[in-house]
Parts: sequence; C-alpha cells; structure tokens
Amino acid sequence: MSQLKDRFVSLLHEKNFVTDQLAVLERITGAKREHITLAVAFGFIVVYLLFGHGASLLCNLVGFIYPAYFSIKAIESPNKDDDTQWLTYWVVYGLFSIVEAFSDIFLSWFPFYYAVKCTFLVWCMSPVTWNGSDMLYSRVIRPYFLQHQSTMDNIVTDLTSKAKDLKDTVTKEAVHQVLGREKDD
Repeated sequence: MSQLKDRFVSLLHEKNFVTDQLAVLERITGAKREHITLAVAFGFIVVYLLFGHGASLLCNLVGFIYPAYFSIKAIESPNKDDDTQWLTYWVVYGLFSIVEAFSDIFLSWFPFYYAVKCTFLVWCMSPVTWNGSDMLYSRVIRPYFLQHQSTMDNIVTDLTSKAKDLKDTVTKEAVHQVLGREKDD
C-alpha cells in the first residue's frame, strides 16, 4: 500500500499543467496537494453517486474492489485475523446483496440511494473498531445463525442429498442414452 501511496505522491509532483495548478492551490490553502486531489476525487464520486448515470456500477465497484484486493492480501498473509475481518465483510456483503436484490427496484427510486448504499459499504469495510461488518455480524447475523443453525444444517444436508440424487439420475440417463445409441449403430 505504501508503494501505491509513494507512486501517487510522485505523480502529483511531476511537472505538468495539472500539478502546477495543484501547487498554486497548495500555496493558497496550505493543504497538501495529495489531500486536495483526494478531496476533489471524493467530491466527484459523491456528486456522481447523487446525480450520475451508472451510480449503481460505481457503488458496486467501491463495495467490491477494495475488499477484494485486501481479501487476497489477507489470504496471502500469515496473519489470520485479517482473514476473519474480510470473511465477516463478505458475509455481510452477501446478505446485503440478497436483501437488495429484492428491494432494489423500490429503493433505487429514493433520492441519494446509491450515496447511502456506498456509505454503508464503506462503513462495513472500514478498518475501525466500530466497523459495520463486525457490528452487523455480531449483533444480527451471528445470533440468528446460532439460533437456527440446526435447521439450516438440515436444509443444507437435504439440498445436498437432492442435488446428488439429481446428478446420479442425470448421469444414469446420459449413460443410458449413449449406450442406447451404440446398440442402434
């Protein structure tokens, strides 16, 4: 991550028209050009989420790209605490996506829906103690899961058994059809 930050900073200090304007803003405001650039980018994203076409795509990218990147880094690291953090995020994200699939047709008509959704997803992935994923998992999902775990286990076992039976039936039927054709030839 520090390499990315260093590259970003060096890019903002190269000599061109945009960085010259950033230098002027830096002198006037006293704020670093990195902060100015991030504020402008953040402002653009917020305005786009409020008024732009394709806000849904942008919101989904925000909710996917950063967590996916850090999930891969967590998998590759020897520390397993970060694995738990990102697994918790993906459980919450998945549940949210399922709920949203049924309610999105109504919710997307609300003003600022995608800005609120994006804020929610950022809260869920934030590396803070009051992280949304941790709070939702520990207060809502985990208690519900523990209360209904045996029922869910039975449903999963039943579905697995039915899927295996269906696979066996389809395989037998396919073998029967192939053997039937060979007899005809």
